[in-house]
Amino acid sequence: MTKALGYAAAHSFTRLKPMEIERDDPKANEVAIEVLFTGVCHSDVHQCENDWGNTVYPCMPGHEVVGRVTALGDAVTRHKVGDLVGVGCMIDSCGTCASCVAGIEQYCEGPNGWLATYNGPMKPKAQAADGTNMYGRDNTFGGYSNAIVVREDFVLKVPAALPIEAAAPILCAGVTTYSPLKHWGVKAGHHVGVVGFGGLGDMGVKLALAMGARVTVFTTTKEKVADAEKLGAKGVVEGDKAAYAALANSFDFILSTVPEKHEVDSFVPLLKRDATFCAVGALVPMAGYNNMVMVMHRNQLAGSLIGSIAETQEVLDFCAEHGIAPDVQVIPIQEINEAFKKVKTGDVRYRYVIDIDSLRHEMTEAA
Repeated sequence: MTKALGYAAAHSFTRLKPMEIERDDPKANEVAIEVLFTGVCHSDVHQCENDWGNTVYPCMPGHEVVGRVTALGDAVTRHKVGDLVGVGCMIDSCGTCASCVAGIEQYCEGPNGWLATYNGPMKPKAQAADGTNMYGRDNTFGGYSNAIVVREDFVLKVPAALPIEAAAPILCAGVTTYSPLKHWGVKAGHHVGVVGFGGLGDMGVKLALAMGARVTVFTTTKEKVADAEKLGAKGVVEGDKAAYAALANSFDFILSTVPEKHEVDSFVPLLKRDATFCAVGALVPMAGYNNMVMVMHRNQLAGSLIGSIAETQEVLDFCAEHGIAPDVQVIPIQEINEAFKKVKTGDVRYRYVIDIDSLRHEMTEAA
């Protein structure tokens, strides 16, 4: 066991504060990582505030983690001490269900689902004969801390070509948008719509453009239209009836990155025949839709959950190859509560990343 320090929420109504935790020494197939940078995801806010009704407290967020390997278990072969690595949303899965065997661990069908980097298993605890759950723990603590220990199969290699601080959001925002773009076969010449232009939308636009697609961004923030156009996309303010009419039946794929409940009816008429509207940002019940519009063009409403470990490595490599990186604002961890407020109001362009070296101040005070 080694002591680590991080920031955690004790309840849904409290601020994140410093908390000391213990990390296990790496088992045979695990690596210990010194955390350098951690992205701030909107889902961190949702989880800390128990918006999904499943938070286990204390809650120490962080699933966009970049760091250096500091120690190895005896059986580790994929990594070595000193490697620059990443940890995304998952740190384990059952490994034996149909989804895991197919290499899409994010849809693990085991009794506990996949093991989240923080907040524990993704399904209610299924107890073994000894009373423990399948992972031997009810909660996990994430990357808002200076150290983490992870099974080597769930540790990614961060390409040297990526800016180290900007690599962190690729581990969630990047793969969450890359996975559906890949699954629905987006390619050169396709017209892709991206609804919402925050941390996810920024990455979705950049990835779709790099795939050769023509991209239109839908945003409620007029100022973001210019940002989208600087990237090479067309910008449309949501609700612009004339713009919507001009885009009718023109999209091969629409990706919604909006993190809250929102209407989809206005976007369905913009899809070509057999095209798909896919929501990745909102993990809440969505409003109903007009099936008459859907059936007239054999459209689909779909969802996609983060991405697999293989896809996460793919998107890291893809971003390195194409010179793609999210726009980030690096902050000390002491500013995390103010950052949460700005994430909720959409006042960040486009992703906060915590410099974990700022924890040294807390460690010095604790000493």
